[in-house]
Amino acid sequence: MQKFLASFWPTAIVLMVVGWGGLLSTILFLTPNGGTRWLFFFTLVLAVTGSFLPLVAYLNQHFPGEPPANRLVILRQALLFGIYAAALAWLQLGRMLTPLVAMLILVGLIIIELLLRLRERSQWKPKMSSPES
Repeated sequence: MQKFLASFWPTAIVLMVVGWGGLLSTILFLTPNGGTRWLFFFTLVLAVTGSFLPLVAYLNQHFPGEPPANRLVILRQALLFGIYAAALAWLQLGRMLTPLVAMLILVGLIIIELLLRLRERSQWKPKMSSPES
């Protein structure tokens, strides 16, 4: 169990260092124009994804679904947190973020993840059995 969670730490640390370091340097040292705004959103997605990756791995470890989430599913779920944070930041930039809009986006992302997990569950995987003589 500890080995499974520990396997996500290198990825999480790299994403956090690149994300939070890039976000900090983007905010402090660059002027806000078109290119730096996209850099801001990109580094925000990396930072939030790296920050939520250990939490998502922990939750998937202790509350396994059917089928159990593999590494790509866990990374995708953490990436959805990053996309959510970037969407909220983008809407706030245009002063269009309200609590209702934030909740609707959150519900939409949850539905997308549930549908993806439902699709994974519905894939038929026959069990290989040895031929009997």
